[in-house]
Amino acid sequence: MRVVHNSLHEQVADMLRREIFSGLLAPGAFVDEKALAVRLDISRTPLREALKVLTAEGLVRHEPRRGCFVNEVTERDLDEIFPVIALLEGRSAHEAALRASDADLAALEVLHENLQKSARSKRIVDYYDTNYAIHEAISTLADNRWLAQVIGDLRKILKLARLQQLHAPGRLEQSLSEHMAVFAALRARDATGAEAAMRTHLTRQREALRELARQHSRRLA
Repeated sequence: MRVVHNSLHEQVADMLRREIFSGLLAPGAFVDEKALAVRLDISRTPLREALKVLTAEGLVRHEPRRGCFVNEVTERDLDEIFPVIALLEGRSAHEAALRASDADLAALEVLHENLQKSARSKRIVDYYDTNYAIHEAISTLADNRWLAQVIGDLRKILKLARLQQLHAPGRLEQSLSEHMAVFAALRARDATGAEAAMRTHLTRQREALRELARQHSRRLA
């Protein structure tokens, strides 16, 4: 495979990002620069520039004299990230409620109908995809590039953790209820209500993940 685009390091960064998110490059894995350069048929310079981008995003870390490794997200990281992203996404929902047009809300309604169908059918992968699309749509409606940028960066870190909070007992139904509460507030142009509902949604995600971690620990004991 040879990467031939003009922004070579950006294309390499995109490819590595996809491999990290897919698990092909697992958390803690060594990023073998020499092997990657051979596989992509590129020099080490654009590869190192790409790794700088991923390091800035928090997806990889550089260790002196050892090289780059895919970052691992700890429980402490999650405890620190979730309160922050809850505040930010809450504010995003607040601004979206003030700016959304009737057409915007109609498009969101379709997404929420798809979310309900996925929940009823227990299609968790489809639910995750639609859930992501809803969060992205709300961020777009907020029309605040600074909010979108910081939320996007934090979501990359959470994606790195490969979270599976919907597997917690009852979480799928609870998540759907939370999403519908956010949407109801958006449709009512209730900015304060939308912000509170979104913050609750993110806070409960973290609670579900803690419960999964506790269950895992009990199984190992």
